[in-house]
Amino acid sequence: MNISILITSKEHPIFPFLVEWIENNNNNQISLVHSVENLSEGDLLFLISYSELVSKKVRNKFQKTLVIHASDLPHGRGWSPHIWQVANGETEVTVTLLEAEDKVDTGDIWCKMKIHIPPTALYNEINQLIFQAEFDLMDYALTNFLIVRPELQDNEVKPSYWPKRSPKDSELDISKSINDLFNLLRVCDPDRFPAYFMKDSRKYLLKIEADDEV
Repeated sequence: MNISILITSKEHPIFPFLVEWIENNNNNQISLVHSVENLSEGDLLFLISYSELVSKKVRNKFQKTLVIHASDLPHGRGWSPHIWQVANGETEVTVTLLEAEDKVDTGDIWCKMKIHIPPTALYNEINQLIFQAEFDLMDYALTNFLIVRPELQDNEVKPSYWPKRSPKDSELDISKSINDLFNLLRVCDPDRFPAYFMKDSRKYLLKIEADDEV
């Protein structure tokens, strides 16, 4: 198969794992690009951690364009769904493989997977669980490309939407206990969007790591 993967940035933590996935699927012709201008025609286009909508004109270059979204669609359309969910105390996240459409996260569904997020898992561990689900769904797409029967999203369910996260969403309210702040603290990207708090007009960064030798 002729496959393209579109990802916004090499700095995204999934990027090195995508490179490894491509190496493990070298029986296919796979291109990894960062801009729609660099896409050629092919069988399958994956949109992985890509922050822009891809037009129908671009999608028409491929037989199918698929996106992976970490929510139980139509619940949780929008941005950074698993971050919002874990920050709100959820311990189970549904990861959905679906077709890309003009309206975000509205396409037909190919497959869903439920994964457990331990309440003690930190950012990198949560990433590992989410990324593994994404690669399992990408493998599913390759295996079932010719036989899958996508399902419409349930129009009896009222969609919900997550807003785009900003650095402000990583701010800790220091009037709260560490226990109350833990879910937010553990989902903050320590390199790109670190948790922080303000005190006496000064900004302080806060990062945590587990010590499993205790």
